[in-house]
Amino acid sequence: MSRRVVFLVFPRFQLLDLTGPLEVFAQADSLFGPGHERYQTSVVALDRAAVTASDGLAVVPHQTMAEAADTAIDTLVVVGGRGVRTAIHDPVYVDWVRANAARARRVTSVCSGAFLLAAAGLLDGRRVVTHWDSCEELAAQFPRVRVEADPIFIRDDPIWTSAGVTAGVDLALALVEDDFGGSVARRIAKQLVVFVQRPGGQAQFSTQLAAQRPGRDALREVQDWIADHLDDDLSLPALARRAALSERHFSRVFRAETGMTVAAYVEAARLEAAQRLLESTRDGLDRIARSCGFGTVETMHRTFNRTIRVTPGEYRRHFSSHR
Repeated sequence: MSRRVVFLVFPRFQLLDLTGPLEVFAQADSLFGPGHERYQTSVVALDRAAVTASDGLAVVPHQTMAEAADTAIDTLVVVGGRGVRTAIHDPVYVDWVRANAARARRVTSVCSGAFLLAAAGLLDGRRVVTHWDSCEELAAQFPRVRVEADPIFIRDDPIWTSAGVTAGVDLALALVEDDFGGSVARRIAKQLVVFVQRPGGQAQFSTQLAAQRPGRDALREVQDWIADHLDDDLSLPALARRAALSERHFSRVFRAETGMTVAAYVEAARLEAAQRLLESTRDGLDRIARSCGFGTVETMHRTFNRTIRVTPGEYRRHFSSHR
């Protein structure tokens, strides 16, 4: 028996939020072959008219929202896009999401689709993620939602939320893995020429992208030195001396110009380096922990668990290029 996956779209939705996950489910069906389809997908809109995405391409829905309300839903997927800011103020969309989420086995959002789930009251008290550029807005608009800015996707049963655009593919792969196992999800990732399925805890962007590039030469030089000396003394006093500034002044200007504290930046740089080594080498955990400045495997383990909520070993199993 196939599982029915319903995608809700609205005017000015993000096209890739729809087509990326849709293709993952289509590939899953192709693996099992004709007559053994595991998913039945349906694009749903307010009426039967073509819905124009934010890039100008129009999509003809399979069903209206009213028609979809009379059929079973296994997985509800709410896409994102510029039009979500209008949709969250339209009770037709909000009420439909609330009512149909109640009868779905699981409810998901891609990118800013989380705003529509939040408007329907489905995210109160839950850990969620959206596109990194909208996290602060989501938290401010819906203060009862526990917004996390870093992960690719978050599972807080029965709600799954994902970061921006291409993260919808990662989310869909995770849904397939949850249904039919990791081997099926990896075969789909390979077929789609996705390098490898990214775990939900992987950061949306690198430390260098997350932090603003400082204007002061001394701070830029410190940033570059940190990247090349992760196993060195990167304490506040040591870095302040390297910048020829007092600890208090260095701490203040570093945060003002990068948007991060010194400690947070150093930890993020070490974490990112460890992730790269786990992905691209067969080095032992002890060697990686020492080379990235964690000192011990236990310290690295705690950092991974606290920040991306997977262990180094789990991260490697999900993301290594040496499968």
